[in-house]
Amino acid sequence: MSKYYDELETRDAAEREAALIAAVAQQVAYAQAHAPAYTQLLAEVNPLELTSAAAIARLPVTRKADLSAQQKAAPPFGGLAAIQGQALTHIFASPGPIYEPGSTYRSDFWRLARALYCAGFRQGDLAHNTFSYHLTPAGMMMETGAHALGCTVIPAGVGQTELQLQTIADLKPNAYVGTPSFLNILLDKSAELGLDISSITHGLVSGEAYPPAFRTKFAAHGITCYQAYATADVGLIAYETEAAQGLVVDEGIYLEIVRPGTGDPVAIGEVGEVVVTNLNPDYPLIRFATGDLSALMPDSSPCGRTNKRIRGWMGRADQTAKVRGMFIHPSQVDKVTKRHPEIAKARLVVEWRDQADQLSLHCETATPNEPLAQAIAASIRDICKLRGEVKFVELGSLANDGVVISDLRKYD
Repeated sequence: MSKYYDELETRDAAEREAALIAAVAQQVAYAQAHAPAYTQLLAEVNPLELTSAAAIARLPVTRKADLSAQQKAAPPFGGLAAIQGQALTHIFASPGPIYEPGSTYRSDFWRLARALYCAGFRQGDLAHNTFSYHLTPAGMMMETGAHALGCTVIPAGVGQTELQLQTIADLKPNAYVGTPSFLNILLDKSAELGLDISSITHGLVSGEAYPPAFRTKFAAHGITCYQAYATADVGLIAYETEAAQGLVVDEGIYLEIVRPGTGDPVAIGEVGEVVVTNLNPDYPLIRFATGDLSALMPDSSPCGRTNKRIRGWMGRADQTAKVRGMFIHPSQVDKVTKRHPEIAKARLVVEWRDQADQLSLHCETATPNEPLAQAIAASIRDICKLRGEVKFVELGSLANDGVVISDLRKYD
């Protein structure tokens, strides 16, 4: 049996790039015709002209932070979904609230089967699924992926630890799905109660950080766990492989890493916001900004899968700050930076000094001088509507962490 889910995972990188660009163009055309919000948002876009990554990067970004208001204006999905009729089998709710469509009509709607397969799930496995089945789609996301592989699922959900342990001891599932912290709890509690859960040999974890200490502990109990990065909106984004060197991007999406607050792709290795175009026609999110930070890694994975790799979840890109009663957004900092090509990179720092909010824009530049500082300060006043200092720093001195607005305020 192949270690790869399908031939897509090992195709030539150039072939994949061409196929994905064509798929994005097709998805744009479909969204224009079937999703009312995109009919309006992409009215000036000709899908036939979307023939390169640069062309796709010029499309407008849809931000997760705006979904709640958009859905209130056009319930339930803000006009972004094309799914209808019997294909829509579920409506889920995430904090916000944000509503997401779900379907068991389309097999593996969220595409988790690929990550589960890589983690060792196979036909005939009995999987203990501890993700929530209540309102949020996490439990169903994993279940439909497992069903696509021919696995049987125990829909355990969250909580009731002792009952879950008894169920595992009785039914002897060989696979685990859930957060790493809950698996850790199950291992500790099973030892305390004297219940045998050693039937579990492999698993897929998600939803939170997967620290090395957990990985080591699980291995000591004979459990090999890989991690997946997925969201309720777009499903699987990337997944860990046996190489354990970053996360390989899923084949069912088009992924970009952009400068927070913008739609501009950043260089390989630079931390930015994860932007995904979902190729599922039922929910054709185009350049959907997840609000998560990550970075592309150079080269392909040693495991043989040739798609791009990302470093995993590295924090949140939502960095809006309220200063002296005014909101400042990363997009405003980007506008200031673009006015002055002498700036290689910038970070707005907010501090509490002398009983007042103080702004300073730290700018990497090769040509620091007073006239430039005055011009940048004027741009801050014009765009942010607030006064701020300008501090020049050496090229390459600002951290590569995706932070555009650093709020360092500490109140006495």
